[in-house]
Amino acid sequence: MATILSVSGSPSATSRTARLLCHLDDRLRQQGHEVTSLAVRTLPADALLGADVRHPAIARAAALFEEADGVVIGTPVYKAAYSGLLKSLLDLLPQYALAGKTVLPLATGGSTAHVLAIDYALRPVLSSMGAAHIVQGWFTLDKDITVGDDGTPAVAPASADALAQVTDAFSAALGGRPALMAATA
Repeated sequence: MATILSVSGSPSATSRTARLLCHLDDRLRQQGHEVTSLAVRTLPADALLGADVRHPAIARAAALFEEADGVVIGTPVYKAAYSGLLKSLLDLLPQYALAGKTVLPLATGGSTAHVLAIDYALRPVLSSMGAAHIVQGWFTLDKDITVGDDGTPAVAPASADALAQVTDAFSAALGGRPALMAATA
């Protein structure tokens, strides 16, 4: 199956965006994909803000993008756009870091007023970076993302169903099998 890089652009250690990505990553792994997670907040701030593309952590992040067949980009929405932290990383990557890649954009936020941030803020940047195919993204309300009693991320049923559909479309675009087929094979 495909190699997928799952990128969280949230600055928060207890991020709903990271929880959502964890939920999605599990589904992709069940479909046979190899998923590597990258939390941008763990990269050195001095390297991000100083645009130090030679810093080993930034170089490794760029290598993860290069090695991936597909990329999931998750971000909280701030001021009707993706996070500045995510922008800092994207600015340091090579111009065509997403060339030949299938990309799934995801966003989280507190209000449906931000639902278009994927299409009007994030999608143009991903396209300018050469993404071969940007599948339909998904916006999830913060209130629909929780943590279960066992510590695993949980997504409200209606949101989980919609997220499963976009995740499965992303997987199919990478040559994967839908989760239902993977479970019965």
